[in-house]
Amino acid sequence: MDDTDVTSDIVHPQVRAHINSLVSALGGYSIDDDGGYKLGDDALEVLRDLKRWIRFHDEKTNRMDVARCLAEANIVGSDLLHILAMWSPNDSGSKYRAKVALACLEVMVPLTWPIEKDHEAMTLNHHRNIPVLQLAQLGYKRAILNFDTAPILSTAIRSALPSMALSSGDRSARDQGIIKLVLYFLRNIAVIAPSPGIKYSGDETQVSRSTLVDAFSFQDVFVFLDTIASNMGDDFRAEDVIVMEIVFHLVKRVDSSKLFVSENHLHQIKADELTAAMQKEAAMLRSYGKHAPTRHSRFGTTTWVKRASGKLSTVSGQDGLLDAAARERKMDSNKSFRPPRRARKEDMEPKNLGPPVTLDERARQQLGLFVSEFLDSCFNPLFGHVRKSLEREAPHVLQYHHSQFFYLVAWFLEAERMRSNARNADSNRLSDGDEVRSFNLIAEVLTQEMFITMNRALDRAYSDKDWPLLTGVMRCFTQVLLTVQEMADSGNEEDQEIADNILSRLFYEETTHDTIANIVRTYKDQGFEYLDACTELTHTFLRILEAYAKQNVDLHVRSRKRIRRKKRAAKAAADVGRDGDQPDAEDDSADDERQAEKTSQERKFDFKRFATRFIPQGVVDTFVAFTAYYRDLDDSQLKRAHRYFHRVAFKQEMSVMLFRLDIIHLFYNMIKGPEPLDHKSPVYKDWEDLVRHIIRKCMRKLEERPALFTELLFSKINSTAHYLEYGHEKQTVSSNPRPAAELDFRRELERDQQIAIVVGVLLDRNQTDHLEWVKKQLSEAESERRAWENAEKALAAERPAGEPAVDVPADPAEPSTAKSAPHATMRPDNNARHTAMFKNPHLRLLMKLAGMERLAPTLDESPDSIWIIPGAVTADFLKEILSLINKAEFTPPTFEDGELAEDQLRRKSAPRKRAAYDDDDNQTNNVHDLINDGSDNDDGTSILFPLGGPTARKRTAADGEPPPKKQRKQRRRRREGSAEEEEEPTTEAQLEAKKLARRKRELEKRRKVKSDMYVDLREDDSDWEGNRERDALFFAGERERQAAKDASFGLSSKPASGERSAWEELLGDGDDDEEDGGGAVARKAKQVRGKRKMKSDDAALAESGDDDEESGTAASDGGSSSSARRATKRRRAAPKPKVVEVSSDDEEEVDEEEGDAMEFTQSSRDGAVTNDTPLSSNPSPAALTSAKKPAETGEGDDEDDDVPVAKAAARARPRARAGFIVESSDEE
Repeated sequence: MDDTDVTSDIVHPQVRAHINSLVSALGGYSIDDDGGYKLGDDALEVLRDLKRWIRFHDEKTNRMDVARCLAEANIVGSDLLHILAMWSPNDSGSKYRAKVALACLEVMVPLTWPIEKDHEAMTLNHHRNIPVLQLAQLGYKRAILNFDTAPILSTAIRSALPSMALSSGDRSARDQGIIKLVLYFLRNIAVIAPSPGIKYSGDETQVSRSTLVDAFSFQDVFVFLDTIASNMGDDFRAEDVIVMEIVFHLVKRVDSSKLFVSENHLHQIKADELTAAMQKEAAMLRSYGKHAPTRHSRFGTTTWVKRASGKLSTVSGQDGLLDAAARERKMDSNKSFRPPRRARKEDMEPKNLGPPVTLDERARQQLGLFVSEFLDSCFNPLFGHVRKSLEREAPHVLQYHHSQFFYLVAWFLEAERMRSNARNADSNRLSDGDEVRSFNLIAEVLTQEMFITMNRALDRAYSDKDWPLLTGVMRCFTQVLLTVQEMADSGNEEDQEIADNILSRLFYEETTHDTIANIVRTYKDQGFEYLDACTELTHTFLRILEAYAKQNVDLHVRSRKRIRRKKRAAKAAADVGRDGDQPDAEDDSADDERQAEKTSQERKFDFKRFATRFIPQGVVDTFVAFTAYYRDLDDSQLKRAHRYFHRVAFKQEMSVMLFRLDIIHLFYNMIKGPEPLDHKSPVYKDWEDLVRHIIRKCMRKLEERPALFTELLFSKINSTAHYLEYGHEKQTVSSNPRPAAELDFRRELERDQQIAIVVGVLLDRNQTDHLEWVKKQLSEAESERRAWENAEKALAAERPAGEPAVDVPADPAEPSTAKSAPHATMRPDNNARHTAMFKNPHLRLLMKLAGMERLAPTLDESPDSIWIIPGAVTADFLKEILSLINKAEFTPPTFEDGELAEDQLRRKSAPRKRAAYDDDDNQTNNVHDLINDGSDNDDGTSILFPLGGPTARKRTAADGEPPPKKQRKQRRRRREGSAEEEEEPTTEAQLEAKKLARRKRELEKRRKVKSDMYVDLREDDSDWEGNRERDALFFAGERERQAAKDASFGLSSKPASGERSAWEELLGDGDDDEEDGGGAVARKAKQVRGKRKMKSDDAALAESGDDDEESGTAASDGGSSSSARRATKRRRAAPKPKVVEVSSDDEEEVDEEEGDAMEFTQSSRDGAVTNDTPLSSNPSPAALTSAKKPAETGEGDDEDDDVPVAKAAARARPRARAGFIVESSDEE
């Protein structure tokens, strides 16, 4: 089959025949009428048939046969353009001509529609037809733009004018379609450009950007676009993205800095560019001339090079004779390297931008005029409406419209700044009062809504890896920052205030800071455009943020952090992440708080801390990759890289991040290499100083840190960089990990059932390895414990009969302890088991049920805590546990209603914190809420009091029946009269208020009490058996200590037989058969308390002391009235101690008479011990005798009473607290 057959088989013959017949019927050139084009009789119907063929054959079947047939027939240049030219502007009223023109546009729009290559959906038909159609579209564009007979673009616009004249509410769907049709036609003409892979045989200047701009300006397309864009949102709504796309293809890759300069300035700019290009070429030729071949190169040259290893290598060519470096480069260039074959990477460059565009002078002026008019009247309406369409994801918005939107915003912001600078340089510019400030013309993209859209697109593009979109967003972000900075430097107070507000909004979100740092850190083969955009954004963002942070020292940012971080340390265990997450059904609020949710909080911004995020090796590598293009970068780009490396090396003092061989080699080549920077470049001097200082610091650091010789080959992580820079590792404070949550059973179960449930949970979780390890540990411990017990039995059998089997301590007061077995240590067999012992709650519960415990339970648990089996656990117990585990493993438990073993467990809820001052009406009288007594109703949040501790506490009304002392006070108050009764509240409201105030004061006092044990409310009950036992032990100890003390002085502390001591009578301690005597003592004490006592003088006090000394022991045989009088006299002369008030604050102070019960007297004898002894009110002789001779009846002495033997010069006033004597030694 020859080539003609292959060509004829591309399109089906019948399809080609139908298309050719329709083209012939459309019309042709007439011979009679000066060779003009004549329409066929059914030209309108033919055009409609052609449209149907394109729609139903090509579009429906995904083929391009009809489009190829029409291209080969040249229908656009031969027929359609001539038909449109027949509709002259003077013949606008002809409806037929308008319909024919509109039908021509309906055929031309699909023929000029941009061809997109979808490699996944392309078929053989596409591969055959696409190159032909791309060349055909270039022909269409050339014919349309350069058609001399009539302005084709103006004719197309005239077909849409009737529809545009209608208001938006009166337009029909057909009118909307006509407007869109014309806009799409203009869009297609703007999009068509020579494809890089196809060679265009015609003159490319006829389809260049300059020709397009000239045609658009000459045929009033710019006016048409300005009209629609300025009324966007009012008269036009769905045409926003189409107009934006036309503008995008008009201005893309155009240097906006050259649009608003004068012609002379432009010539100067071009001359400078030409000079720079020539200098770059000369430098390249000089570097090439060193190794260029000469006329002597026809004579072969072979050189032997001796390497450092002693081996010889052969180098051919005369360039090996230059120097050693040239020979080494020659050998390196001859090395063959065959890299691994990888899949071809997708082209990462933006596909819709193309190469930079150069405009001629006429097109430059026309485009500059259009841009100025667009900024003045169209920028805010168009881009404000497009932004809203993008946010609501309108049906007419496509994916690539997002990147075009951000690219155009960045381009026009830069153009506005260039125009503003050109106006400022013009001496004939208008005054500030006669023109609208330029920042008002672009205010639509400086709003909070725009910033939200920009930040959302930045984050979404980065997460979705949409690099073209991310490049456009970064360009837009950079231009917004530069525009706002220019506003801040404008000198206008209003603009400066707006700029400060905008910067505070841009820098407020910490997520934006994180995204920018991540973008520049994760660069990898995204193309030079992406690299340039991310480095420019980083440089601009850091520079402006640093200046703003210096001006606003109280800058705050909103950070987003997690309430609860995941426990990463538990990943080694198989069940980590799910263990212990069974919340308590009764505590849903606590489970909600434990969820890992993000929360926002403000914190003060620290720029120095933020700048450290741009030091890691990934960011350094990004700027190194950017600097590697130093021969192609302009001065601003070189300055950007220089500022970053200067910040890292000197501002952040982390120059070690640059100490890598490839980086040092790059810096050296930029200054001293074969292709260095141009010495006449403005930035050469800065780079030379930077490279010299960095290399000098590297050499100095190599001397200080020999380890850097090795690290020169590798990238540096943060810890390595810190060590190399400062000579020590970075000190970090790590938080202590917490063990797994404790689990509990939902119901009270026996031990065997509990073990069966835990074993069932481990089996359900496929954690049988934990069971095997526990059984192994129990088996080993049981055998060791059994051997120890047998050994102890054997030793006990051999022990003599009289030898005790327990260890008897030397001190009899210490309890004797029986010998226990040594504990068995639980040793994990691998790291996973070690982690599970700390993080697996089910394994921990089984270990506790098996009798295991931690070695130091009082210390905080850590992953290295040791678990043991205590010595008190017997071998029989371990054997029983082992059998229960085996039984549960082979016969797992089953439950009703399809429940699992895990459902029988619950997590122990943490104690809830309740406010101690909660004084709701339903809890006002509940004093027990303050006491943590371990009861079922106790929530564990109240104050802890020690059970049996030293805290002295009086009974309150909330404890039950009031104490007898309060009854006595009430009776006394009734006897004293109604003076105090009148002060008592009379209404229920006053009583309730006083009760509430009293309880608040009581709660405040109790909050200050801190103890390690509980207070038992039964301690206030004297009939409680615990109090009786404790009192008996206390008095027995007192008697023993007093007897030992008296024996040391040769005294006798035993009273007369059958008599009670004054101390016992005062406290009422005695047998029941002495109730009568005790009652008499109480009655006598009450009479004494009712009298007013007077102090005696020193003479009477000394006389009574002499009488006591002379009386000796005779008074003990039979009491006398004189002795009783002297005792009464001494009682009256004794000073009254202060009574310690221990009741609540609402009670009135106890009267002086209540304190008389704690009066004490002091008896002094020459050469005897001075003791403070309480007087008894018993009038019996025995009591008088004990009161007269306290040295012999010293049972009431304090246990720490070690007063030296001396006669008291004056009678001291005894002090008492809560019924106990307090001496100076106690105070110390």
